[in-house]
Amino acid sequence: MASSKNATHAISFFVLFVLLSVLASAVEVSHDGRALIIDGKHRVLLSGSIHYPRSTPEMWPDLIKKAKAGGLDAIETYVFWNVHEPLRRQYDFSGNLDLVRFIQAIQAEGLYAVLRIGPYVCAEWTYGGFPMWLHNMPGIEFRTANKVYMDEMQNFTTLIVDMVKQEKLFASQGGPIILAQIENEYGNIMAPYGDAGKVYIDWCASMANSLDIGVPWIMCQQSDAPQPMINTCNGWYCDSFTPNNPNSPKMWTENWTGWFKNWGGKDPHRTAEDLSYSVARFFQTGGTFQNYYMYHGGTNFGRVAGGPYITTSYDYDAPLDEFGNLNQPKWGHLKDLHTVLKSIEETLTEGNITTIDIGNSVEVTVYATQKVSSCFFGNSNTTNDATFTYGGTEYTVPAWSVSILPDCKKEVYNTAKVNAQTSVMVKEKNEAEDQPAALKWSWRPEMIEDTSVLGKGQGSANRIIDQKTTNDRSDYLWYMNSVDLNEDDLVWTDNMTLRVNATGHILHAYKVKLKPGKNLIALLSATIGFQNYGAFYDLVQSGISGPVEIVGRKGDETIIKDLSSHKWSYKVGMHGMAMKLYDPKSPSKWEEGNVPLNRNLTWYKTTFKAPLGTDAVVVDLQGLGKGEAWVNGQSLGRYWPSSIAEDGCNATCDYRGPYTNTKCVRNCGNPTQRWYHVPRSFLTADENTLVLFEEFGGNPSLVNFQTVTIGTACGNAYENNVLELACQNRPISDIKFASFGSCEGNKDALDIIKKACVGKESCSLDVSEKAFGSTSCGSIPKRLAVEAVC
Repeated sequence: MASSKNATHAISFFVLFVLLSVLASAVEVSHDGRALIIDGKHRVLLSGSIHYPRSTPEMWPDLIKKAKAGGLDAIETYVFWNVHEPLRRQYDFSGNLDLVRFIQAIQAEGLYAVLRIGPYVCAEWTYGGFPMWLHNMPGIEFRTANKVYMDEMQNFTTLIVDMVKQEKLFASQGGPIILAQIENEYGNIMAPYGDAGKVYIDWCASMANSLDIGVPWIMCQQSDAPQPMINTCNGWYCDSFTPNNPNSPKMWTENWTGWFKNWGGKDPHRTAEDLSYSVARFFQTGGTFQNYYMYHGGTNFGRVAGGPYITTSYDYDAPLDEFGNLNQPKWGHLKDLHTVLKSIEETLTEGNITTIDIGNSVEVTVYATQKVSSCFFGNSNTTNDATFTYGGTEYTVPAWSVSILPDCKKEVYNTAKVNAQTSVMVKEKNEAEDQPAALKWSWRPEMIEDTSVLGKGQGSANRIIDQKTTNDRSDYLWYMNSVDLNEDDLVWTDNMTLRVNATGHILHAYKVKLKPGKNLIALLSATIGFQNYGAFYDLVQSGISGPVEIVGRKGDETIIKDLSSHKWSYKVGMHGMAMKLYDPKSPSKWEEGNVPLNRNLTWYKTTFKAPLGTDAVVVDLQGLGKGEAWVNGQSLGRYWPSSIAEDGCNATCDYRGPYTNTKCVRNCGNPTQRWYHVPRSFLTADENTLVLFEEFGGNPSLVNFQTVTIGTACGNAYENNVLELACQNRPISDIKFASFGSCEGNKDALDIIKKACVGKESCSLDVSEKAFGSTSCGSIPKRLAVEAVC
C-alpha cells in the first residue's frame, strides 16, 4: 500500500551552522503552514536541552561546543521562576542564573536557541519552578483562570521577554532565539481544571501573542493549543504524533534520552540504539524539529531538586554526562545520525514523500526531488529482522531499527549498528601535592536544645501549618507543643504513644517520657524537594498535616487526645544554617579531635587541595547518612548515600521494543548516589573547605575527592565505516586488543592500530579490508573490535 504527498512539512531547521549574524528576522511558519522557515529556507533542526542553572557559567562554552560537535543546531532551555524571583519583585540573574549570558554563549557558537519560558517548567525542579511566595499569596489558584496567578505569571513572562528583547536576542532582532514556549505540558493534567482550564490556556496564548516577539510560540503536550500556538510532542517516541492544526509543523520538544533518579531508585538507562531509532522514525514519518531532553542534564545544586525524593544528580543518561563528558556510545552514535540527516536535508525539505508498506511492521519511505531520492527503511518489529528486495537489491534491516540510504541504494546508517566507541569512565584518586592520606575533620553539634528542650520558636499558631507557608527558607521546620497532662486525664495510661500524620518526607521526634505536668513535644520535619508535577500539585501538603495525637490504651479501649488545634510554636531551619557554618569565613568555633561518628544533626568541616588537571571533580560521600554539602560556601546539593537502590536490575538490556524508564536499570544494591559533582569553578588553587551537615548520622572518615575520566575506549565498528577513538584530552597510552573480522585480516590489526593511535588524543580508523587486509570470511559481515587504554 503506497501513498504520496508533498514533503514540505518534513522540515525544520538543521541549520548547517549558519552564523547568527545573518539571521535577521527570518523565522516563520510557511504560507501553507507545514514548515518552519529560517532565513527563507526550509530547515531540518536538531536541538538539545541544557538548563543553565544545572551547570556553571564556566562550563557553558564547553557544553555548547560539544553539543555543536555532536551535530546539534540549537540549544533548548527552561526559565526558572523560583530562582530568578526568590522574593516577590526581587530578581536574581547572577552567576549560573545569568540567562542572557547563557543565550549569548549559544549565539557565540553559531547555534540557535529555544526559550521555554513556561513559567511552569516541571523539570524535576522543586515545586515545578514556581516560587514559594506565589503559593502563599491570598486568593491564588495555580494554572487556572485565577486573576492573582495570571497577573504574577504575566509579570514574570513579560520580564523575561523584555530582558531578551533589550539584548536583541530574538531571531526577529538578529538574535539566536527561534522559538519560545508558553506553559508546559498543561494538556496532560488539564481535565481536572474543567472549563477554567480552557479559559486559562486560551488566555496564555493571547497573552504570549501580545508580547510580539517576532518568532513562533509553542505549547508542548497541548492538543487544543489555540492558534497561532504550535502544539508539540514530548515522550519516548513521537513518530505517530500529529499536530492539532494541519497547518502546523510536526515538532518534538522532549525526546527523553534517559530518565531521572529517585532516592532509593535504580539507574535508568536508555540505549543508543533505541534513542537513535526514535529519532530516525520521527524524521521518517515527517518530523520537523526534534529536541533531546536532556542533552546535558547536570546537577541539582542547592535544594532545587524536585520530587519529592529526586536525587542531586540529574545525569539523565544524556549524551553529555553530568560532568560534561561525552557519554559514549550515545553521543557518537547520534552524531553519526545527525551527519547523515544533514546530508539529505534538501531531499527531506523539498522532496515528495512515498510510503510503501512492506508488511510485518516494515515500511519504506522515499523522499524524492527531481535530482535525487533518499530512503528510510523502518522495521518496528520487536523481534524479527526484515529481509526484502527494493530496487532490485536485497536488504536486511534488524528488528526495531531504521536504515537510512541517502541515494536509496547504499545503506549509510542503521540505528541498531553502533560504530561509535564505548567509553569506560573511571574515578581516579586526588593526586594534589601534599594531600594527606585522610582528611582531617573538625566538628560541632547542631544546637537543638532551644527547640527540642525549651521549645523556643519564631512564631506560633493554634493550628498545624503546611511547611510551604515558610516560603521554603529551609528543608527543616520545627513543630513544638507544650502539653499539660495529669493522671486524671482520660488519655493517661501506662501505654501512651504519640501518633503523627505527616505528609512531609522525613520526621524526627524529640520528646521526654510523658509525665504529669508540662510535657514538650518537639517534631522536626524535613522536606526533600516539593512536588513538581500533576493537577493541583501545589495543594499537596508538606510537613505535618495532622492530626497529632496522644493515644492511650487501656486493655481493648483506645483514648485519643488530639493536639492539632493546640497552640504550636514553629522554628524554621537550623542554628548552623543561620550562623552560616557552611561559609569558610564564618567566625564560629569548631571542635578539634574526638570527631563523633554516627551522630545525627552534626556539622563536619575539613580542608583539601583541588585535584590536579582539568578532569571533572567529584567527592565520594560513602559512609555518610543524609544531609547537605558545601565547598567553599557553595552548595553541592543534598546527599543521601545511605539510601540504597532497590533490587530488580536487568541482567541484560535488549534495545528492541518500546522503552520505559523501568526497562533497563542498573546499580541495584548500591547507594543511589555516592559521588557528588564539585565544579572546578567552586575550587581555588590553594586551600578549599568542605562542610557537611549530617542529618542522619554517618562516618566522614571515608570522604575523599577524585576525578572522573576515561579509563578505556572500546570500539566495535562495522565494515565500511570509520571508527574514531578518543581519550578526552589525554593521549591513548596503549592498544590492549584489536581484531578485524571473525576470521581475521591478513595484516596485524593490533600493530596497525598501535601505530595509528598510541600517543595521540584521538585517531580515526578506516574499517575495511583495504586497511586491515583481506579475509576468508566471504560475505559474512566483518567488524573491527578495539580496546584502547587511556
